[in-house]
Amino acid sequence: MSDTAPRRAPLLGLIGAYLVSGAGTALSAIAIPWLVLVTTGSAVATGVVGFAELAPYVLLQATAGPLVDRVGLRRTFLIGNLVAAAAVFAVFLLSALHDLPLGALAALVAVAGAVRGAADAASTPMIPPLARLARWSDERAVGLYSGANRAALLVGMPLAGVLVALVGPAVTILIDSLSFLCAVVIVAATVPRIEPVPEATGPASAAAPRLGLRAYVTELREGLRFLRADRLLLSLMALIVLTNLLDQAMSAVFLPVWAHDRVHDAVAFGVVGGASGLGMLVGVLLTAWLGGRLRRWLTFACCTLVASAPPFFAIAGWTSVAAVAAVFFVCGVFGGVPNPIIGAVQYERVPALLQTRVLGAMKASAYLGVPFGSLLGGLLAQGVGLTWACVGAGVVMLVATAAPLVFPVWRGLDRPDAAPGPPRLGREPA
Repeated sequence: MSDTAPRRAPLLGLIGAYLVSGAGTALSAIAIPWLVLVTTGSAVATGVVGFAELAPYVLLQATAGPLVDRVGLRRTFLIGNLVAAAAVFAVFLLSALHDLPLGALAALVAVAGAVRGAADAASTPMIPPLARLARWSDERAVGLYSGANRAALLVGMPLAGVLVALVGPAVTILIDSLSFLCAVVIVAATVPRIEPVPEATGPASAAAPRLGLRAYVTELREGLRFLRADRLLLSLMALIVLTNLLDQAMSAVFLPVWAHDRVHDAVAFGVVGGASGLGMLVGVLLTAWLGGRLRRWLTFACCTLVASAPPFFAIAGWTSVAAVAAVFFVCGVFGGVPNPIIGAVQYERVPALLQTRVLGAMKASAYLGVPFGSLLGGLLAQGVGLTWACVGAGVVMLVATAAPLVFPVWRGLDRPDAAPGPPRLGREPA
């Protein structure tokens, strides 16, 4: 490869595969709960199936790093998506044959969730070397990657509703299975094998031993020790857990209660949620375009502060759908800006040979607050009423998101002087 010739096809291929598989996952996020409801009529069963998929996904995100290091990033992505395609196809097939007991459905979605977790743990460390092949900044690469996820949700969720109504949940699930296969084909055709830059010193630089239980646990601890020693990454993780918890309370409880009890229109729920999602996509893409020229710390701190608390106060005080949707859109734009910055900072601070372990743990931690957010939102809305629940959550969000402007550790978000070296492409570990 010429030192001056950028190669953008591999990075664009990975982003395209993420877009396709993300849209398919959004289809199943609607179709599978609907399938459970129409076949069992049980909200509890729907929750059990959702938990069966999400729990293995989070667990493998956090713990698959040593395995991914042995198998290889690209190979793990391909195998994970192939197995997910097979598991989701089995859901379609058994449903079409009217032979899909709840236990089998839960087991199949658990398999799909687990292998998706491992595949996602492998995909994020592929971004920095592919970004350097493309001669793009990490902010641009992460911004486009995050934008693909936002776009997939914006397209996939409404499309799922249409498809479920037209062809039924089983066929919609089949389309999700095909989306995983498409992702495999795209990555196999466009993304080369990636060999991380070796570290000069430290235990990670040695040849990897066979992956026994002791080696597996040792390597997980190595990643956790690195994370515990980095105050900025720990601060980021804590802020993400808290904001995701409160955002889940908003989306799962406060917003639907507001639409039902105050506006008396279910369409308002979709309009406001769609405005937020569209704003997030705009913010992510703007950062992908401008991120390399922005001062990270000030941009992150100001945008996080502006984006987080106002939606809670808007829900607490207004019943105008247009006004609330406008607030959610504007806050979504500001809320989309920090994501590429977070990704770029993580890639710079975490050595390449520890990224599958450290970044997987950080990404999994983002989901920790999600189930508790729904519970907390319900308890608050029931206990003190929607208005005070939103005001209280908004105040907590305001205080938490002011931290990057107050504490010096957050200034570490700004760029280091040294730039990473070029990637090495070649054979992956067997």
